[in-house]
Amino acid sequence: MLVEGKWVANWQPVQAKDEKGGFVRQASSFRNWVTPDGSAGPTGVGGFKAEAGRYHLYVALICPWASRTLIARKLKGLDTAISVSVVEPALTDEGWRFGGFAGATAGATPDDLHGFTYMHQLYTRADPAVSGRATVPVLWDKHTDTMVSNESADIVRMLNAGFGDLASGPDLYPADLRDQIDALNDHIYPRLNNGVYRAGFATTQLAYEEAFADVFATLDELDHRLSDGRDFMFGTRFTETDIRAFVTLVRFDAAYHGLFKTNLRRIADYRHLQAYMLRILALPGVRETVNIDHIKRGYYSVKALNPLQLVPVGPQLDWDI
Repeated sequence: MLVEGKWVANWQPVQAKDEKGGFVRQASSFRNWVTPDGSAGPTGVGGFKAEAGRYHLYVALICPWASRTLIARKLKGLDTAISVSVVEPALTDEGWRFGGFAGATAGATPDDLHGFTYMHQLYTRADPAVSGRATVPVLWDKHTDTMVSNESADIVRMLNAGFGDLASGPDLYPADLRDQIDALNDHIYPRLNNGVYRAGFATTQLAYEEAFADVFATLDELDHRLSDGRDFMFGTRFTETDIRAFVTLVRFDAAYHGLFKTNLRRIADYRHLQAYMLRILALPGVRETVNIDHIKRGYYSVKALNPLQLVPVGPQLDWDI
């Protein structure tokens, strides 16, 4: 991790834990917003006006938080307006590494903006005294050569509404559903999206079992919610909540079920959730944001959970073609 701009120790998945030994996720440190006119957003400072070609997105295809932003970029028609770099799937001792180096996996790219080797170099470019983990996604401003945001939830909302007429596609955060979206987001994030991590990175049996129970209670609830025949979480309209649910579901059987020991059931065992996941996968542009090879190689590269870093051959996913 970084301490006052210096890389001081090998990458570790758990930087903090609670009194029960539970995994505590680091808060995002850059929280500026792109807006149509460059005015300040809900947090941070102003000056980040929506312009085609001005912004660059750094992502990892293994990471569900980064994949949220890739899906939103696709669905909002911002492919040509916002360029992208993809880090290698396997985490190194210095964290995320850019592609184009020895052993790079297909699909990873170099850092075309700065020529950096590691993501943490990008963080110190933005703030020479920054401390913490160098996470993805990152939205970068090419004009001012600094980081706009490393908070996926904020970036998704920027992509939805912050780029004005440059964007198209569905409204992922419609005004009449915002209270319901916020409530369901707040429910599934700690129990499912972060719940699988809480299970996988738990350091006590109690913390693991509590997270395990949360994960499967939430999956059961969502499966029941979809049992009335609705297409998406709020009926016929696709929203940011569906993106949040999808990125966890699509990684579950390939990574979380085995490595994170969330093995009571697979998503394939849930009739409605499996069909829901496949509906989203079939939306234009979504499938190309999903790379099962990156997902497996990335998660199974975590030495704390898989010291020999052997990557399983399975499972067989009928939809991964």
